[in-house]
Amino acid sequence: MPSYIVTCKKDATPEQVEAAKQHARDQGGKIGHEYSLIKGFQVTFDEGTVSTMENHEHVEAVEQDQEVRTQ
Repeated sequence: MPSYIVTCKKDATPEQVEAAKQHARDQGGKIGHEYSLIKGFQVTFDEGTVSTMENHEHVEAVEQDQEVRTQ
């Protein structure tokens, strides 16, 4: 299942972050890790699922979760 990192807007309240998570769940997403350093969370969707997370009013960015390496 593809995994994504959803970052909410910096001024989003806890209730607005929860609304973004509920929006992901409503689309069939499964919330994984919830971040404390940023207002965001990790979510997985079934392959081929069309999502509208980037259009949610409290979401700043959505990017595919991937491994990051340093040199």
